[in-house]
Amino acid sequence: MHGGEPLTLDDDLVIEGDNADVLPRLPDAFFDLVYVDPPFNTGRRQARRTLAVEAAADGERTGFAGRRYRARVLDSLSYADDHRADYLGFLGPRLEQARRLLAPHGTLYLHLDYREAHYAKVLLDELFGRDAFLNELVWAYDYGGRPRDRWPAKHDTILVYVRTPGAHHFDADAVDREPYMAPGLVTPEKAARGKLPSDTWWRTIVPTNGTEKTGYPTQKPEGIVRRMVQDSSRPGGWCLDFFAGSGTLGAVCAQLGRRYVLVDSNQEAIAVAGRRLGKHGRPAGRVSRPPARPL
Repeated sequence: MHGGEPLTLDDDLVIEGDNADVLPRLPDAFFDLVYVDPPFNTGRRQARRTLAVEAAADGERTGFAGRRYRARVLDSLSYADDHRADYLGFLGPRLEQARRLLAPHGTLYLHLDYREAHYAKVLLDELFGRDAFLNELVWAYDYGGRPRDRWPAKHDTILVYVRTPGAHHFDADAVDREPYMAPGLVTPEKAARGKLPSDTWWRTIVPTNGTEKTGYPTQKPEGIVRRMVQDSSRPGGWCLDFFAGSGTLGAVCAQLGRRYVLVDSNQEAIAVAGRRLGKHGRPAGRVSRPPARPL
């Protein structure tokens, strides 16, 4: 991570730049919510991280015959061209910054697919502490290929960690409710109101002919991000997405009366996000392109 002049946050902000450079310039303990939807392949050489399990009398896990042990993330040698191997080396320093940036009541949402979620869970246990783990959310959808040699993978995993266990902001009453699967088994009043979502969220991808569609390849539905913003941020609170892509977090914040900082190194993503945010009746945010700094 690099140094640089601190960024002043007095307006919604869209930043074109490497988040490794930008994150250290943001203020400590500032954000209600950090949403991270990282790319899978880093495209660069990073240190590979591996897991180690070791016996320990004071370990946090219990195994066979009551034996105690702990799991740790260890650094190992870098791997030349397998981006899957060095993924945690790429992601780890950014998640360390995310923890620093969260307010004491703040919450991190890390959005991954099935290939990396279990490794990232151990990494986050180490960075945040196991007692800071709040939820494993499953976003279930139905699109894409249907292989004949295994069960089709039709879900993403969202790992939820809080900055201060037990002191996090969570407003269940603010979350959009969903219909009961068996409305006849509840009272008409309950059926009309709907129920609170569980940790499994059923929602389709962004429709190709919908007004929400931007054409950005990894765009996530606003409904998924809206739930996070509703329950884990306060009105007027600040939210951060440092792999911003098409700007979904910013669009949701603009609709819900939250403030936002979006960061992405892709010039096309910044352009898409700017156009999208401008349609919500609020300024798209000041676009900043921090100058490159030497290593």
